[in-house]
Amino acid sequence: MKYVAALDVGTTTVRFHILDEKTVTVASSAEKIKLIYPELGFVEIDPDHLWQIIIKVIKDTLKNSEIDPKSIVCFGISSQRASFITWNLRTGKHYHKFITWKDQRASALVNEWNQSMTMKSFRIVSRILHTVTRNNRFLAGSVLKFMNMQVNLKLVWVLQNISGLREAASNGEMAFGGVDCWLLYKLTGKHIMDVSSASATGIFDPFQMKWSNWLLNMLQLPHNILPEVVDTAGNFGIIPESLFGAEIPIYCSMADQAASLFGSGCFKPGDLKVTMGTGTFLNVNTGREPHASVAGLYPVVGWRIGEELIYIAEGSSNDTGILIEWVKSIGMVNDATETADMANSVNDTDGVYFIPAFSGLQAPINDYTAATGFLGIKPTTKKEHIVRSLLESLVFRIQLLHECLRNETSFIYQKIKVDGGVSQNDFIMQSLADSTGLDVERPKSVEMSILGVAFLAGLQCGLWKSKEEILMLRQVYRRQIQNDIRHEKFKTGTDAYHMA
Repeated sequence: MKYVAALDVGTTTVRFHILDEKTVTVASSAEKIKLIYPELGFVEIDPDHLWQIIIKVIKDTLKNSEIDPKSIVCFGISSQRASFITWNLRTGKHYHKFITWKDQRASALVNEWNQSMTMKSFRIVSRILHTVTRNNRFLAGSVLKFMNMQVNLKLVWVLQNISGLREAASNGEMAFGGVDCWLLYKLTGKHIMDVSSASATGIFDPFQMKWSNWLLNMLQLPHNILPEVVDTAGNFGIIPESLFGAEIPIYCSMADQAASLFGSGCFKPGDLKVTMGTGTFLNVNTGREPHASVAGLYPVVGWRIGEELIYIAEGSSNDTGILIEWVKSIGMVNDATETADMANSVNDTDGVYFIPAFSGLQAPINDYTAATGFLGIKPTTKKEHIVRSLLESLVFRIQLLHECLRNETSFIYQKIKVDGGVSQNDFIMQSLADSTGLDVERPKSVEMSILGVAFLAGLQCGLWKSKEEILMLRQVYRRQIQNDIRHEKFKTGTDAYHMA
């Protein structure tokens, strides 16, 4: 028997699965990541802690499964995007902790740059160039704004605030990378990053498929700290035998949302999926063309494998699972699984609306100063109404993103594939079907990032022969079909939410 190993390093959890030739998980382990909040708005991960739990989940899985590591023919890695670290290439010692994608330390820089004459002039010039050339790269530039979840200005902050870092960069000693890049360095000694992870940093040009020289120069970011950008599947190196008892080749490294899209079988242009985890990410396969949006969707690379290059249009809502955890932390529910039954126990929200904006509101509202809050609370409001309004707000955010896709793309959407921990909530899934008018497909396993890198690594090493073979092996657990009456109700609710 041959096996595939898949590691997913998320924002809050590290997961490791061993899958057989039928794509069935035969063993797995998971460990929680401890997030560090040293100051208001700062969100970090200790790299030593992260390395320890990565090694632990792999060794625990191997030990509990009693699988011979020599029977693992390939290894795939999925990782959170836009969380980054810098380290010394000579010693391997990190200069600071991981700064996560949820970190807000550069918010003042983001606001300053977005309002600057430099960026205003850039957008005007891009608008003129798009009018003349009709090139979508300039259309994207005409509405370009920095975002807190991107790496670019947080890397500027790091270089401004950490002593000795500029000098280390000047001496060629400093390396920059995401979780994926750092992990590959730890496992193989290589300083590389795949295109899907690079495209999520905010310093990679997806239209030209290279690090953005004009942006690096404008922000005065050193070019020599950046990793080599490579294909999503290929020979990333060998995990040494000393770590896990066998030399295991790494054949895939991929950003988590791209991995989720691949694991969902979204191989054709127009295929649509939503991941609901710590945040919500709506992704559509746009084929070989990057999407230029005026509403705030952004183009990223899904995967590049030789001549095959797939782009994704993405919209996000930063606060999803974290909101449900918050409801639990304040004692409104004992367990997250209770929320669906509580929401279904009342007919509506009693006119209550919730704004899910711990990290502001992303596309299409694009208000990073927006605050979380309840509207319409009255003496008749019960905690069930409050819980229902919170769950509905997560659906309204997806509905707004779906409307952006309908307005900005020519694809006809009939089905939406879902994954992530929050997708196990039946109320949210049925509400999503009712709101979008689409069939909602939920797989048996919601660990799509794991499946995505397992599929791609297995294809690369020849364990599976084609994507069609993978689609035949994919197991769907449940579909929710939209209800026309409720669809109209949700449309009204979304309009009210948008105005609020």
